[in-house]
Amino acid sequence: MTDTPPPLAIVVKGWPRLSETFIAQELVALEEAGLQFDIWSLRHPTDTKRHPLHERLRAKVRYLPEYLYDDPARVGRAREIARTLPGYQQAYAVWRADLRRDETHNRIRRFGQACVLAAELPEGTRGLYSHFLHTPSSVARYAAIMRGLPWSYSAHAKDIWTSPEWEKREKLAGPHAALFGATCTAYGARHLRDLAGDPTKVDLIYHGLDLSRFPTPPERPLRATGAPLRLLSVGRLVEKKGFDRLIAALALLPDDIDWRWTHIGGGDLGPRLAAEAETFRIADRIDWRGPCDQPEVIAAMRAADIFVLPSRIAQDGDRDGLPNVLMEAASQLLPIISTAVAAIPEFIDNGTQGLLAEDDAEALAQAITTLARDPAQAARMAGAARDRLLAEFTMQPGIDRLAAKLRQMLALPTP
Repeated sequence: MTDTPPPLAIVVKGWPRLSETFIAQELVALEEAGLQFDIWSLRHPTDTKRHPLHERLRAKVRYLPEYLYDDPARVGRAREIARTLPGYQQAYAVWRADLRRDETHNRIRRFGQACVLAAELPEGTRGLYSHFLHTPSSVARYAAIMRGLPWSYSAHAKDIWTSPEWEKREKLAGPHAALFGATCTAYGARHLRDLAGDPTKVDLIYHGLDLSRFPTPPERPLRATGAPLRLLSVGRLVEKKGFDRLIAALALLPDDIDWRWTHIGGGDLGPRLAAEAETFRIADRIDWRGPCDQPEVIAAMRAADIFVLPSRIAQDGDRDGLPNVLMEAASQLLPIISTAVAAIPEFIDNGTQGLLAEDDAEALAQAITTLARDPAQAARMAGAARDRLLAEFTMQPGIDRLAAKLRQMLALPTP
């Protein structure tokens, strides 16, 4: 890296985050593709662990004030500088219009963070790119208007399905809209293209998997019928992951299946779900491991017999896109049980690459029982999932497309 200011500013909600491996994978790959950028994070890290992938990133990480009262002097100085920028009055008018429809402290914080971002961006910055369409894109958009720069975004899951329609439309098709957007599922792309009006403004770019980070799958001899069944789930303990349904399903498994379930991930629902396991009298069969780094996750996948992710649509509309952990499980020839929610069927055809159960405890229990009693069928599905991963869901094609779009936005030559 040289001392020349990088032409791209990438805005993220928090850095680093264990649950957002897909972002770290993308940013490392973009660096390796020759793009130079700084990361601007709206929040400081809360995870106590880091993935090895995070250590590979060379970009400078800059933290905006998480709350405006954290550093009032910095915010005040930035506001004075921002007021001198050519697009400040336009950005202020856009923000005031947004504030009338969203009278929250969060909306005020976004504008203050945008002032800091716009004031502190190096003079050589040519464009902004944000991960997530909601808060990070609001900050990037306001700052881009102030500085007269193009901006773009990558949309994923919660940001697509829980953001207000008016806000998505204005970010996609308004007078200060993103130059382009990328999203990681066809399911999400259809929705965003409808809002954008122009389908060329939204690119479908699967995250894919960087298989160089994963070992070759282990030898998996068929599990003997009646042998202990090792179940694994990786995901945050939040409503959309459906782990309450899974706990109820585990309680319904036949007595002749000697199962153990390992869960990896943090989340606010942990105490409630642990209490439910106690109520069902299955707590002694569950290993709550909490947040783990990538090597720990891979080791758990290699030791497991079946991967279970019972995703569903939460009451507030939040839902998964295409969870990367499904592709990670496939990379290790780990049979998969999930649900036909959101973009999961884009990777798994029910009965071919895995089983997609209905969103209820009985259906999940039946799916687990089916694969537990037919290890050969489970192995065939795991092989088919890995074949699809290798054929359609590797990382590099998406990185090549995204890097090209970013170079076009920045008017950089193709290497």
